[in-house]
Amino acid sequence: MTERRTARRYDLSLPVMIRVPVEQATSRNGKTRDISTRGIYFTIDQDLGAGAELDITLTLPAEVTRGSEVFIRAMGKVIRVDKTPDNGSSRVGVAAVIERYEIIRTDSSTQ
Repeated sequence: MTERRTARRYDLSLPVMIRVPVEQATSRNGKTRDISTRGIYFTIDQDLGAGAELDITLTLPAEVTRGSEVFIRAMGKVIRVDKTPDNGSSRVGVAAVIERYEIIRTDSSTQ
């Protein structure tokens, strides 16, 4: 298989909040497995379909940023769903492409 990634991938297990824009009021919590500037792989209890548009919010803790906590809000689309659960879990794995994102620092001096 040929490697098609164009951005470096980081193995990070972080909490992530996923909203499907059509259902803006409801959100689901998941956990990242890895992220890059162009994509994200996470696990979640909800089954999502390929092509679903996502509103993604995750928090990079101070230990990762070596400074203050940073929030990342991204918009993306599901490109693949792995329905085979790991370790007998009911969670599914979701690979999504990130179409755009913004970084929100919590440090009040940057506002």
